[in-house]
Amino acid sequence: MKNQMMKVYTAAAMKALQAKQKIRETSGEGYVDTAVKILIAVVLGALLLAGLYALFNDTVLPTLVERVEEMFDYAG
Repeated sequence: MKNQMMKVYTAAAMKALQAKQKIRETSGEGYVDTAVKILIAVVLGALLLAGLYALFNDTVLPTLVERVEEMFDYAG
């Protein structure tokens, strides 16, 4: 009985020391770092999409519309 109690006590002490070590540990990646990376990716993606939208509306689509109208202009 005493041996079993000693095993339980030792196991509990080891778990407590492991938990203490994990709390004290400063290596690794935190939640804030991950959130900042995700936020940066979203902002860069939005900027890229806005740039492509502006490019297509101002440059590509008017030229494309003009070419299609010329292609189907049978009168002239």
